[in-house]
Amino acid sequence: MKRSERLVDMTKYLLERPHTLISLPFFADRYNAAKSSISEDLAILKRTLANNQNGILETVAGAAGGVRYIPFLGHDHAKEYLLDLASRIEDPSRILAGGFVYLSDILGNPQDLRRIGELLATKYAYSNIDAVMTVETKGIALAQSVARYLNVPFVTARKRSKVTEGATVSVNYISSSLDRVSKMELPTRALKKNSNVLIVDDFMKGGGTLTGMEELVKEFDCSIAGICVLCEADFDKSKLVDNYISLIKISKIDTTKKIILAQPGNFLSVTDFNRF
Repeated sequence: MKRSERLVDMTKYLLERPHTLISLPFFADRYNAAKSSISEDLAILKRTLANNQNGILETVAGAAGGVRYIPFLGHDHAKEYLLDLASRIEDPSRILAGGFVYLSDILGNPQDLRRIGELLATKYAYSNIDAVMTVETKGIALAQSVARYLNVPFVTARKRSKVTEGATVSVNYISSSLDRVSKMELPTRALKKNSNVLIVDDFMKGGGTLTGMEELVKEFDCSIAGICVLCEADFDKSKLVDNYISLIKISKIDTTKKIILAQPGNFLSVTDFNRF
């Protein structure tokens, strides 16, 4: 196999297995090449990813060492995407009754989900996440994308348990959007004790749903690694959660004048991009 062909196949293999340690002997056997040649190939990949700020190739020394690909976007890539996303969200046709914003097209777009997953995986690339958690239904695709780039399972809390999931743990919480007490449940097998859980949701108004997920995580004797939302309603000042990360901040929704004001959230300011 020519080096150019080897590089293409090696890149594809690594990108499909984020946060997975792969030994040099594996690649040497796969391509029937000397370890020195494999090391040179990996050096090329590492340099290219760093120059383009599109990921980190991390080398682990020692007999049990190898190389792993860490999905990680640079600041400029993140800012460019978030500015574009905020501009699209400002489309007046997104305004729904009750002051809500239509986001289903974004949450159903593979390219948006890929980018959002990469962004949140960048923030938590070195946080030792064990699982990503969301609540049905719109946050499922979002959580799945983040979990894919962190290479961890994702779990979904439901408002009504299913027979196929067995025994469940449930909590009551105040739904700020509906202004009533609601319930969410999670199968007892969903989370292992002492797991480090990242909570992800699509939209936060008052934060009631997020507090419900926080309580559910605690019921499993697990810790909360972080709370992330795609969009936050900044005009609702009374938030029930602290220390959350938002990709987009919506500061105004005027249903009469058909105006939405959106901008990048606090993601850019709280993320350490100095890893390249």
